[in-house]
Amino acid sequence: MTRVHDLLIVGAGPVGMALALALRDRGLDVALVDGRGRGASSGDPRVLALSRGSCQTLQRLGAWDGLDGTPIRRIHVSQEGGFGRTLIDAGEMGIDALGHVVRAGDLAQALDRVLGADGPTVIEGSRVASIEAGDDDVVVGLDGDRPGAVRARLVACAEGGIDDSAADVRSRDYGQHALVTLAESERPHDNQAFERFTAGGPLALLPHGRRYALVHTASPQEATRLAGLDDGAYMAEVDRHMAGRVRLTRVEARLSFPLTLRYRSKPTGPRTVWLGNAAQTLHPVAGQGFNLALRDVWALAGTILAAGTGDIGEARVLRRYARQRRLDRAATITVTDTLVRLFSNDIGPLAAIRGAGLLTLDACPPLRGLLARTMMFGARAWS
Repeated sequence: MTRVHDLLIVGAGPVGMALALALRDRGLDVALVDGRGRGASSGDPRVLALSRGSCQTLQRLGAWDGLDGTPIRRIHVSQEGGFGRTLIDAGEMGIDALGHVVRAGDLAQALDRVLGADGPTVIEGSRVASIEAGDDDVVVGLDGDRPGAVRARLVACAEGGIDDSAADVRSRDYGQHALVTLAESERPHDNQAFERFTAGGPLALLPHGRRYALVHTASPQEATRLAGLDDGAYMAEVDRHMAGRVRLTRVEARLSFPLTLRYRSKPTGPRTVWLGNAAQTLHPVAGQGFNLALRDVWALAGTILAAGTGDIGEARVLRRYARQRRLDRAATITVTDTLVRLFSNDIGPLAAIRGAGLLTLDACPPLRGLLARTMMFGARAWS
């Protein structure tokens, strides 16, 4: 008889491994499939800003201890060419840090270490060629090193992007590219992050070790120009945008990629659920992409466990998960999209509105605290 897993997780990156960990030792037959070899995600050089809620989730999963993260204790928010600024301070809220900055590869390595050699079945070097849902299970066709088919009650797609041909996909091309790099500065960062809104898009500086992780948004043409500058000229551009708040002394090679909002209006289908970038790809403003994915993972694990030992791929289980995640997911997508469109321009009246909003935040601690809690914990901060 063909083995039927309870859950097949597509993608052994941080999102997929987090889901596997959340369901470990719960009496479920869980398998992961990945087109790469095990541990490939540990080489990911990207930098993630983990919210306080995400750090707490990783602690529950046992993957936080030993992870080399840099705490964010303050976030300075301002706009170029306009008045108004606000400072979000962890100390004001009675906590040690608003979140931490980690290298994505280090996070993947920590999750893989906790999963261990006796964790779930991992099918390496195999890509998913097809997913066909039936009444009782899903047949997942594989190609690559181990071609064939795998059967499961539920498939969680936790890697890759979103196919625009899907009927329920919504998208928006921001007409922006992001340049990412690591940089050193004249003065220590003192665990303060900067979110500086410019006409071309947000410029973020995140404390990472003794350096800053820099995310610089600009139009495609401007991003090409910035990428072609020598290091000194590029640092001068950043210093100009930051108006002296930070002065860089060294910068590493810059990478560039386009920015598009793309999300599934329904993150579930017949015996299938999509997580992480397979469910939504957000603009990096406010660093909410991975944090939203981890909240989805935690909620899905809870929904599966609440279903008991029955068929976890039943429609009623997925409906319950979708209902539970509807508000937080919609709010996070809407807030990040609105921030980008409201702040990425130099329209005079909007600049005044933005400045007034930043001044209001700065003068109203309860409102500032609500914003901080939303960034740390998602929509559940409102309850």
